[in-house]
Amino acid sequence: MKNVKEMMNKLTVSAYLKKESAKRKLATILTGNEGEGFVDTALKILISVVVGALLLAGLYALFKDTILPTLTQKVTNLFNYQG
Repeated sequence: MKNVKEMMNKLTVSAYLKKESAKRKLATILTGNEGEGFVDTALKILISVVVGALLLAGLYALFKDTILPTLTQKVTNLFNYQG
């Protein structure tokens, strides 16, 4: 009988300690002000989209004005060889 009582006391104390530990962890999480906010994340996404669009526009302009005409001329000269 005494053994059962001791076991119940140990279980009760263990449950109480786990509850207090969980309560402390939850309080720390809820009162903490660290981490990344939604505005920060949205701003990072917006900046990456704008930089990506500028990069693609620059590559498109480079290919359109510089690379494609030169490439077209070289391919035309290659097939119009009159050796």
